[in-house]
Amino acid sequence: MSMKTVLCAVDISNDNRDVGVLKQAARLAEMEGAQLDVITVVPDFGMSVVGAFFDKGHHDKMVAEARTRLNDLVNTALGDGASDDQRHVVATGSAYEEILKIADTIKAELIVIGAHKPDFSDYLLGPNAARVVRHSSCSVYVVRS
Repeated sequence: MSMKTVLCAVDISNDNRDVGVLKQAARLAEMEGAQLDVITVVPDFGMSVVGAFFDKGHHDKMVAEARTRLNDLVNTALGDGASDDQRHVVATGSAYEEILKIADTIKAELIVIGAHKPDFSDYLLGPNAARVVRHSSCSVYVVRS
């Protein structure tokens, strides 16, 4: 049975560190003839005390900027025009919760996520990658970079 959907989770705030994650996800999707969906998550400041410091349009601007940066990252990783072939999701909230929610919604068979070189605070995988691995109902492929 081949995969229908691969969900690749990237962090647009770390410049192009997730280029390798995207390339690996694209290879896996291509090998399986699967749809590649790409997600990034922006924080939700609206419900927090921090939210009081931002105007009402700040969230919409942040999402629009995230969408542009996500498209740019996909095109950098996979070539110009590559972003036309994937579905892109910019979610708001907790990264691992939103990744898991979207994976369930699209019935992803595989989540591809990066785990960058650890430091003392995230020795094994990093908090988001570890939570996705622990709580996902589908397989998770972790790309160490």
